[in-house]
Amino acid sequence: MDDIVQGIIQAFEIILSFNTALYEIIWLSLSVSGVALVFSTLLGIPLGAAMALLRFPGRSFITALLYTGMGFPPVVIGLFVYLMLSRSGPAGDLGWLFTPNAMIVAQTIISFPLVAGFTMAAVMGVDPHLRRQLVSLGATPWQATITILLEAKIGVVVAIVAGFGSIISEVGAVMLVGGNIEGKTRVLTTAIVLETQKGNFDLAIALGIVLLILSFIVNAILLRLQGKEFS
Repeated sequence: MDDIVQGIIQAFEIILSFNTALYEIIWLSLSVSGVALVFSTLLGIPLGAAMALLRFPGRSFITALLYTGMGFPPVVIGLFVYLMLSRSGPAGDLGWLFTPNAMIVAQTIISFPLVAGFTMAAVMGVDPHLRRQLVSLGATPWQATITILLEAKIGVVVAIVAGFGSIISEVGAVMLVGGNIEGKTRVLTTAIVLETQKGNFDLAIALGIVLLILSFIVNAILLRLQGKEFS
C-alpha cells in the first residue's frame, strides 16, 4: 500500500515538474486525436444529417453499418489499417505504417461512426415538419439542413465529444499501427502500458492521472450538454 501511495506522490511531482517526456506524450495524444476528430466530424456530421433527412436506396444498410461501427472492437480496426498500410497492403506505398498518419487513420475510422450515428439521432429528434416549413418559406434545401443542424446543435456537439472520448483513451489500434515509438508515436495509452511493463510506476501513474483528467473533462461536457438537451 505504501508503494502505491508513494507512486501517486511521485506521479504528481512528475506532472508538476513539467517533465518534458510527459508533456511531449500529452501533446502527441491531443494532436493525433484532434486531427482524427476533425476528419471524423467533417465526414460524420454530413452523413448523419443525410441519413436523418433523406430517404434513398440502401439507407437501412448504411444505418446498420453505422451502428455496427459504433460497437466495433478498435483493435480489429487497427488490424485492418495495419494490413492496408503494410508493405504488402494496397496502401503500402504511402509509407504511413508506424507514423502518426496511420494512427490518425485508425482513430478516424473508430470515431467516425459515433459522430455520424449520434448526429443522425440528434437530427431525427428535431420536428420532422420543420424542414418542409422552411422550404415552403423559400429556404433552399441546403439552408434548411443548416437550420435543422443548428436546432440540433447540442446533440451534434455531444456526437463530437463522444467521438473524441472514444479515441483519446483507445490503446489497441494505435499500438498496432503506431508501434509505440518514443518521440514519434507514443501516446498516453501506449505509454502507460510500456511504463507499467518497465516498472516505472510513477510515470505510468502520472500518465494515467492525465488520461483520467481528460476523460473526466469529456464526460463532464457530455453530462452538461445532455442536461441542457433534456431541460
